[in-house]
Amino acid sequence: MASITIEELRGLVKPDRVHRRVYTDPAIFALEMDRIFGRAWLYVAHESQLRNHGDFARARMGRHEVVVTRHPDGGLFALLNRCAHRGARFCMAPRGNSRSFTCPYHGWSYGPDGALEGVPYRQSYPASFRLEDPANHLARAPRVASYRGFVFASLAADGPSLREHLGSMTDAFDNLIDRAPAGEIELSDNSFQWEYRGNWKIHHENANDVFHPGFVHESSVSVAGNSPVASAAYDDGQTREMLRANGFSRREWENVELIGFDAGHSYMSGFYRAGIIAPHSDDPVRARYRAALAARCGEARAEEIILLDRFNNIIYPNLVVNAQFHQLRVVHPVAADRSIVAAHCFKLKGAPDEIFHRAVRFLNTISSPASMVFTDDVEIFARCQAGLADDADDWVDMARGLDTDRRDNDGRRTGHASELPNRSQFTAWLGYMTRAAA
Repeated sequence: MASITIEELRGLVKPDRVHRRVYTDPAIFALEMDRIFGRAWLYVAHESQLRNHGDFARARMGRHEVVVTRHPDGGLFALLNRCAHRGARFCMAPRGNSRSFTCPYHGWSYGPDGALEGVPYRQSYPASFRLEDPANHLARAPRVASYRGFVFASLAADGPSLREHLGSMTDAFDNLIDRAPAGEIELSDNSFQWEYRGNWKIHHENANDVFHPGFVHESSVSVAGNSPVASAAYDDGQTREMLRANGFSRREWENVELIGFDAGHSYMSGFYRAGIIAPHSDDPVRARYRAALAARCGEARAEEIILLDRFNNIIYPNLVVNAQFHQLRVVHPVAADRSIVAAHCFKLKGAPDEIFHRAVRFLNTISSPASMVFTDDVEIFARCQAGLADDADDWVDMARGLDTDRRDNDGRRTGHASELPNRSQFTAWLGYMTRAAA
């Protein structure tokens, strides 16, 4: 395969458009795995999955599968799920607790830090064989760090710290945790994983695109709009209002604020304005929740926490957080035209059980295989990928808002009715892809 030069990569991204190759070319996808997913901080687990010595959770880092572990000294490790002996995957469980990992092929066993602890029939190995030889240990990510319980790992030994990478997007994590009356959150076992036939970047572009819902989700908006209020009693109208919200007029969508950063992160302001999902909702469940939160931090601070109204906080390159609805999505690239998304929700410690039930309902409505919203989006992703494979036109337009967006001194871009989140993503993409190898 011919190498792709730095100048060739720079020619694929213009201020107002990008070349279709960034979505379709397997060679570019391979470079992304090395230069983006092989360098950036990637979300891999939440510490509520790793409370005790021996706890582990399986995750992905680009093309690699890893097992995130808790060591007896409290340290966290991300071990490549590949036995150092003959390469077999040693862990198949999604999560659990084990003081050691034993490969099912020849019985090599490893500690939670990846060190080789034992091999059967030791006498059959050469005299030079040593358990303590690093070559016999599991490979592991050289850097693992946690921000307020959210565990990230990097396959690069050097680079910006996790805090530097997150920048002001730490607000999204802070707000999610601050919403818990007991000051602690727990990742729920309720989750979905689904695949779509499209490039991983398409998911991010769609997440903070303000104009597509009125077109892509028109059928679900119509169903919700024609549904009598009484029919929504089973969930206090939550699903109905979530679907109806996608039917905002163009003027209303134009009032949604979009924020993007050169690091690739972005978010949009919230747009749920009715029913129990609205920030100012004061139904009985929300009233009890507010009282519990105010008991911990005071009325004024509780109001400030609840009214922070942001949607789809994208932490580039693989994470999306919705703090006010206690949701998390992780995007896993598989091939240039194939991606997997894992969707989870959190439980707020100290909150009424009904608040958690609403988080699960949100997960079902937006991210389940039965979701009308999800199926609409996945169909569009596949149509985009199929269209981009056609070489009739090489360029993808991303010019909306280019002349009206504002840029602050800290690299923050602000706009309305804009595609600035996409341009922010490609600013980061180009930086990673053209940076000299470490």
